[in-house]
Formats: sequence, structure tokens, C-alpha cells
Amino acid sequence: MIDPDHERLSIRRQCELVSISRASFYRQPAGENPENLELMRIIDEAFMETPWYGSRQMARHLRRQGWCVGRKRVRRLMRRIGLSPIYQAPKTSEPHPQHRIYPYLLRHLAIERPDQVWCADVTYIPMRRGFLYLVAIMDWFSRKVLAWRLSNTMDADFCVAALEEAIARHGRPDIFNTDQGSQFTSFAFTTTLKDAGIRVSMDGRGRWMDNVFIERLWRSLKYECVFLSAFETGSEARNGIGSWIDYYNRRRPHSTFAGRTPEEVYATAEVTEQLAA
Repeated sequence: MIDPDHERLSIRRQCELVSISRASFYRQPAGENPENLELMRIIDEAFMETPWYGSRQMARHLRRQGWCVGRKRVRRLMRRIGLSPIYQAPKTSEPHPQHRIYPYLLRHLAIERPDQVWCADVTYIPMRRGFLYLVAIMDWFSRKVLAWRLSNTMDADFCVAALEEAIARHGRPDIFNTDQGSQFTSFAFTTTLKDAGIRVSMDGRGRWMDNVFIERLWRSLKYECVFLSAFETGSEARNGIGSWIDYYNRRRPHSTFAGRTPEEVYATAEVTEQLAA
């Protein structure tokens, strides 16, 4: 006979290993049929190349590839993935109506050192039979990924967990900047920031370029890892993505930094700052 306490402990350990909440372990997202899953993967890949495509243009793109799809279906799938075109348009990224929106603090700010500004974003990860969501916390100056989490739902819990890990491992930034997505405007996320003494900044309309660094991260991750792997399980996805992020931080040369890696830039700038102090 299976001991219920032992079973619960085993489930908790499995959740910790794959970095998902216990609620997400039990709760399965509403399923999509295989054709919609394939469409979602193709839409996501096309969006990496043409992030200005809205549902109308994306539907035209898919029809040129032989898919019999309408705009409404494409719009629903893009919303399911969490994609919004970068052009200025009404209600493309509407926050939760009960969440406070914080002012944008980065206008005319020169970002000159690590831990001055951190940022975060969520992206869709296609699987062989389903999908997950990935959040990453990035240091703006060095482009280093400080923490990340996977989840099968778009709630705020996995974003808060990644934020707490980043703070525990790396201290705290002066400012934390995000878009107005409901995960980042949630009470749990903003309270974690304020309790740590971090100033909260949120992109306003027309500020999509502020997310370009982490969008480049998503593009590299997906083309160099996700699209090539077709992960079967959450554990496979976590291991594969974890290996790639370690490679990105420690071994992947960054053209912005004359071939240095994000880890080298983050560490070197930290040492320079300590010596100056």
C-alpha cells in the first residue's frame, strides 16, 4: 500500500526538480488538437522573423503556406501563445484591469553597470505534444540570464519564483523593468519587488524596443535549442533549456561585448565596481 505522505513528498520533489509549482503539476492546460499545436509552432517560428505581423498578416502568411485558416483562429492561437505585434495598436497588451500600472523609469537613463536594471519576459515553448511557458530574468547591462522558470500555465507563481531566485543568488537591482503583462503587474510580483527595495518600472505604449534584448534571447534560444529538439516532457525541456542558458551565459560570445560572454561582462563589471568602492 502506498503511503499518502510519501507520495505527496515525492510529487513535491518532482515539482522542485522541474521548477514548476505543485498546482501546475496537477493542473493540465486545456488541450489543443495536433493541427492547432502545429499551427502554434509555425506561428511562433514565423513571429521570430516578422514580429510586426498581427493576426491578419499572419493568417495570410499561413494561407500562402497551404493552411486553410481564418483570422479569428489565428488571433486566438496568437493570444494562446502570448504574441502581440510590435506596432502601436489599441489593446494589444492590455494589463489586468485591477492591477496597478507603474511609471516608466528608464527614459534618458544611461545603463552603465550590472544590477542597475533587470528585466523579465515570458515566452511560449512548443513541445512535441503540448507547450510550456518560460520566464527569464535578465541583467540589462550584461545580458546575463539571472534566473528562469518553466510552467504549463500563465499565472504569476512561476514568475515570482524566478524573481525570488534571482534576488537570492544575485542581490537586487536598482530598477526592475517589465511590460504590462498581468504576471508582472500582479500583486505578488510587485510586492516581492517592493519588499526587496527595488523600484518598479513598466513599459508604456510605444516602448516595445525596451524588450529587444530579451526578445533576441528568445530568438537565439528557440532557433538554437527549442525548434531543433521537440521536447517530449517537462523534464526534457528543463534540462535542454538549462543547458543552453548555461552555454549562453558562460560560453556564447556576444557581439555587443567584443566577443566576451554575458557572464564575463557581469563578473568583470562587478569586480571593477568593488575595486572603485
